[in-house]
Amino acid sequence: MSISFNHTIVAAHDKQASAAFLAELFGLPEPQPFGHFAVVGLAHEASLDYAEVPEDEEIRPQHYAFLVSEDDFDTIYDRISARAMPHWADPRAERPGEINRRDGGRGVYFRDPNGHAMEILTRPYGSGS
Repeated sequence: MSISFNHTIVAAHDKQASAAFLAELFGLPEPQPFGHFAVVGLAHEASLDYAEVPEDEEIRPQHYAFLVSEDDFDTIYDRISARAMPHWADPRAERPGEINRRDGGRGVYFRDPNGHAMEILTRPYGSGS
């Protein structure tokens, strides 16, 4: 059996701004409309489909982790730093302003405009030293 990830819906108070934030930070093409979604395309035909929720509705933060190349990590981390975005080496935000070096790679956590926990990492957990 072959199962691959296709898409997930990301709640946002401003779907276009939130989708554009991620696309710009990651250097991806502009979000595309699809039905009532703003869609950010990822590798392997996967996507994040941003859906707008009313301003008075609380968004329950989710965690989204992205495996990136070493070069892409450098580029994205440079953008995070240039924007003075809060970021952490750990999911509990106990190591602010740092990156981690788990499994011989690098990783960092940050928040999107809706409070979702975003993570970029260069090696899957459990894959290295």
